Amino acid sequence: MNEQARRTIASYTACHEAERAVDHLSDQGFPVDRVAIVGQEVRLVEQVTGRMGHGGSALHGAASGALPGALIGWIFGLLNWLDPVVSGLLLALYGLVFGALIGALLGLLVHAAQRGRRDFASVSFMQPSRYDVVADETVRLLAEVPGGTGADTSSGAWKSSHPRSCPALP
Repeated sequence: MNEQARRTIASYTACHEAERAVDHLSDQGFPVDRVAIVGQEVRLVEQVTGRMGHGGSALHGAASGALPGALIGWIFGLLNWLDPVVSGLLLALYGLVFGALIGALLGLLVHAAQRGRRDFASVSFMQPSRYDVVADETVRLLAEVPGGTGADTSSGAWKSSHPRSCPALP
């Protein structure tokens, strides 16, 4: 879709409302390959999930090292010509244990090197303040979808006075 030909059809405060509007367009037979949902005014939110001590950092490091260790051990085991299944599983187990040990040691080392500057665990995500439904041609079918605020109010397509929003994220 050409960026210059896009026109905002409606704005929503929640993504599921924008998806519902596009679903309505799809149900009405509109070519939805000409529609996009664009998140506007995006902000980065870092949700703190808890304190990170020595045990938590060792556990996180062990979990991070176990999978790569198991995969590397499995790949080396498959290179055995005599019995690749048994040696692959055995070396994958050894790699899992070795990777978990090395990962736990590295997790403890990194945690100790930070000296308490960042002793918490968190999850980061992007959160738009609104979602715009944009299309490259005039859409009259959205006039039947409640909850949106239209970009072109002169056409009279949107008469909703009660936009809905999703509950706040934890």
